[in-house]
Amino acid sequence: MKILVFNGSPKKDKSDTMHITRAFIDGMNENEKHDVHIIDVIDKNIKYCSGCFTCKKNGGECIYDDDMKDILDEILESDLLVFSYPLYAYGMPAPLKVLIDRTMPLSSLAMKKVGERYLHVGQADFSKLRYVMICGCGFPNSKNNFEPAVAQFKLCFPNNHTVITVPESPMFNAPEAAQVTVPRLELVKKAGEQFAKTGEIDGELYSQICSPMIPEDVYAQIVNASV
Repeated sequence: MKILVFNGSPKKDKSDTMHITRAFIDGMNENEKHDVHIIDVIDKNIKYCSGCFTCKKNGGECIYDDDMKDILDEILESDLLVFSYPLYAYGMPAPLKVLIDRTMPLSSLAMKKVGERYLHVGQADFSKLRYVMICGCGFPNSKNNFEPAVAQFKLCFPNNHTVITVPESPMFNAPEAAQVTVPRLELVKKAGEQFAKTGEIDGELYSQICSPMIPEDVYAQIVNASV
């Protein structure tokens, strides 16, 4: 399987969320090695979409000659796209949003109704693609935090998607928190192994992964004491 990972964190390999993503990929590679390519989105030259729709009228050619052309080619060659990013203002960091905006060449202006909504008709075949969102945040729990990002992701990728959200994620970069972070990453690794085999994550395991690692009030006290 060809796996393309978009690391949306400006911190690149020091990203809190990438600890989770690396554990997930390690789990996927447990029984079978996959072809994994990680792109640090912040390092790429991707211009803002101008909304001219030229790409939707001429078969997918964008007016900009930047890194996005090669990224689109790689997307179409992949089997799984993993979007790894920290929660920024209840959504994704700007560089990753720009990248998603620039996937416009994959669809045309023509629309079709699917269920209760209208979608643009594709200019390329990406039906084989599966999508994983892995997002961490610095709040003590997930309530009223991840919902906008999750809703956006599911609307962008309505089929074959899996979403993993983890609160208290700054602890993954804190060596003193290893007592709770190491077991959590082992659970994530197990989830990656499950996903590679079945395309799904067991519900109980999923709940454990997405829950706070330490009591919410304790975490908040630790964070506030460091301010």
